[in-house]
Amino acid sequence: MSDPLDRTDRTLTKDEQQRLQPDEVVTLLFEGNARFVSGDVTSRDHRAQVRAAVKGQWPKAVILSCLDSRVPVEDVFDCGIGDLFVARVAGNIVNVDMLGSLEFACAVAGAKVIFVLGHEYCGAVKGAIDKVELGNLTALLGIITPAVDEVDELDGYDGARVASNAAFVHRVAEQNVRRSVRRIREESPILRTLEETGQIRIVGGMYDMDTSVVELLT
Repeated sequence: MSDPLDRTDRTLTKDEQQRLQPDEVVTLLFEGNARFVSGDVTSRDHRAQVRAAVKGQWPKAVILSCLDSRVPVEDVFDCGIGDLFVARVAGNIVNVDMLGSLEFACAVAGAKVIFVLGHEYCGAVKGAIDKVELGNLTALLGIITPAVDEVDELDGYDGARVASNAAFVHRVAEQNVRRSVRRIREESPILRTLEETGQIRIVGGMYDMDTSVVELLT
């Protein structure tokens, strides 16, 4: 698919955003990731895009990503200024503040996709597995803990359930993404209705730090 949003010196317009369909946006995100993986990324004039974005923003998607500095979200999807809302928090968790941000992105600003993006080797997931306690971080990790429990109870995983086991960490990270997707639908009637009426899609995926590939979770 040719990306109509491949702009080197301008930003996405309201008309362009509104013409996009949610499935098309998901496809464009994965095509952008393929360019990132291959190194064939779009050359952009960021100074021009900054000036173009002054009068408004019409991103095609909102990415709920982990805080991790090794996951450069716009680069991962080969997107420029004004293409994405990026909501970052350790462990890509969902709380009331995040739900409000996602509702703004979609119901007010018109984004067509919510993409919850987890990743391998997630420090927040490891902290939840190890039951780390540290100030306000304790409560945040508590939001991830149910994903640890679900892998234990539902996944049938029989390996070592410790943060030093990369396979277990990966399973919990995947389950944590699925939980965030589920919580968005359950706890935001606004976003649930937008998805049920076909105005947005809510999806989750995992970023592989070894390959830079993003894979969709089902």
